[in-house]
Amino acid sequence: MAEIDFDRVVAIAKEGGALAMQQWQLGQKADKTWEKSPGQIVSDADIAVDQFLRTELEKLVPEAGWLSEETHIDHSGAGDELTWVVDPIDGTKDFVAGKTGWCVSVALVQNAAPVFGVLDAPAMDETWIAKAGDRTEVNGRKLVASQCNSYDGCRLPAEELPPELNLVAVSKPNSIALRMAMVADNRADLVASTRWGHEWDIAAAHVVAAEAGARVSDALGKSLSYNGTHGKALGVICTSEGLFDAAVKRISNYIDENGPSE
Repeated sequence: MAEIDFDRVVAIAKEGGALAMQQWQLGQKADKTWEKSPGQIVSDADIAVDQFLRTELEKLVPEAGWLSEETHIDHSGAGDELTWVVDPIDGTKDFVAGKTGWCVSVALVQNAAPVFGVLDAPAMDETWIAKAGDRTEVNGRKLVASQCNSYDGCRLPAEELPPELNLVAVSKPNSIALRMAMVADNRADLVASTRWGHEWDIAAAHVVAAEAGARVSDALGKSLSYNGTHGKALGVICTSEGLFDAAVKRISNYIDENGPSE
C-alpha cells in the first residue's frame, strides 16, 4: 500500500462531520428524510456527506475502490485490494430525531481487513481514530477495551433489558459503530446483533475496537471479511476478550432457535 496521509483522512472525516452537524443543528424541518426500504431512513444530509467524502477520499487515494451505504449499488471497485468502506451517517434515526448518537464512519480496507478507521461524532464532541497495529484513541486519549470476564452483570447498550437476562443496560446510541466504540473505551462490555447487517456500519469501529483489545466477529463467532461486493454479514459481536466465548455460545444458540433477526 502506498504511503497515505492518514491525518488528511481524519481531517476529511471531520469535515464530513461538520457538514452533517450543520444540518443536525438546523433540525428536522431543514433536512428532508425518506425511507429507502422499510425501516431504513435516509436524509438529505446522508447524501450530501456521502458525496463530499467520496470526492475527497477518491482524490486522496485515486487507486482505492468505494463501498458506501448510499452509493454502494455501483460498487466502484468494491472487491479491489484497497477500498474505502464508508457510512456517511451511521445512526440516521438518532440524527433525524435530534439525538447525539450518530457519527460519520470512514474505513480503509486492504485485502478484506480494515487497516484504518475514523468515527467522527460531532454532536458528542468525540473523534475515534485507529490504525491497525499502531494505535487507537478517542480525542487523543489511548483506548483500553473492557476487561470484563463475567457474562452475568455485564454492560450492554440498551434502552431496557428483561431482568431475567441479568445484564446491565447502559446508554445506547443508534449508531452501532458508536456502541462498538463504547466497548473499546470500557463504557460497555458487550455489543451484539443477530441481524444481517452491512459492513460499512462496522468497518471503522472494528479496527477501533480490535486495536483497543476487544474481540470482533460475526454473530456466530466467525471472522468478518470486508470489501465484498454485497457488503453484508450475519450480525456482529464486539466484546471483551473474556466474554467472547460465552457471548458466541449464547448468541449462536439464539440463532439456532430463532433464526437471524429481521
